[in-house]
Amino acid sequence: MFDGLKDKLNTFREDVEESATTASENASSADQPTDTGETTADEDDGPGALKRAAALATGKVVIEEEDLEDPLWELEMALLESDVEMQVAEEILDTVRAKILGETRAQVDTTAELVESALADALADVISVGQFDFEKAVSEADKPLTIIFTGVNGVGKTTTIAKLTQYLESRGFSAVMANGDTYRAGASEQIQSHADALDTKLIAHEQGGDPAAVLYDAVEYAEANDVDVVLGDTAGRLHTSNDLMAQLEKIDRVVEPDMTLFVDEAVAGQDAVKRAKTFNDAAQIDGAVLTKADADSNGGAAISIAYVTGKPILFLGIGQEYSDIQRFDPDALVEQLLRPT
Repeated sequence: MFDGLKDKLNTFREDVEESATTASENASSADQPTDTGETTADEDDGPGALKRAAALATGKVVIEEEDLEDPLWELEMALLESDVEMQVAEEILDTVRAKILGETRAQVDTTAELVESALADALADVISVGQFDFEKAVSEADKPLTIIFTGVNGVGKTTTIAKLTQYLESRGFSAVMANGDTYRAGASEQIQSHADALDTKLIAHEQGGDPAAVLYDAVEYAEANDVDVVLGDTAGRLHTSNDLMAQLEKIDRVVEPDMTLFVDEAVAGQDAVKRAKTFNDAAQIDGAVLTKADADSNGGAAISIAYVTGKPILFLGIGQEYSDIQRFDPDALVEQLLRPT
């Protein structure tokens, strides 16, 4: 997962280390006495060279602007090629530059370690936005907690609902599923098959019915039967589909969901980022779930969505089984991306 991005980050670390090492060696050579007993480093070499030579004399290294220029450009290209959104890439570059530039470290604290620390901070800053403890939120919420799932067609919303139903039930929460996708042919049969496999109650109406009414009935059922969580499917929609967006607004008025989760594919890259922003602008999402994360080499959506929307990624879909869903852990992702290959 995200192996392509991991390789590119590792290349950046190696590039900075090579650049800084070369510059330090040049500074060391310049500081050696000539036949006349004078050193070749003087004020004409600039404060950077003098600072580097002074640092080297005390067993330390210093990283200057010229050491970072080419590696940072390569990093920017690598991030954009990995579908990281431009604004997010710029934020990462700014953080890395600020944390590395002019730093003086003991040689035992290698340049690679310095770069890794700066990358870790930069990545954590952008992917940790808005994070909260999902299970704690479910546990502490007034019951039933109502979660609505939205997004475009074909990204795995219904399967994600089934996976999260199993996830919650395995942790001691009771759940009811609701088919608010009343227009798509086969939608009711699809979610019913998941409900049967999980032995979970499903609330559904006839095809063409009012989605808000279905979800309202699911909440009523949950209240009457002491069910902890309602997980409601909705029709796949584009932000340009006025009728479907009006449905979301009606669902908000009638059901007043506690959470609205945006679902999209990790492999969709910047398209997923753009859709997340659009849906958040239109419907105020509370978080995101990325499906097919196991098939995504780039990682651009996982890196970008939280920063762009201000709302956290909460789960990753990582396979076909109901158990193949995991909490999105920013610290674990950063560690994975920066772990040496």
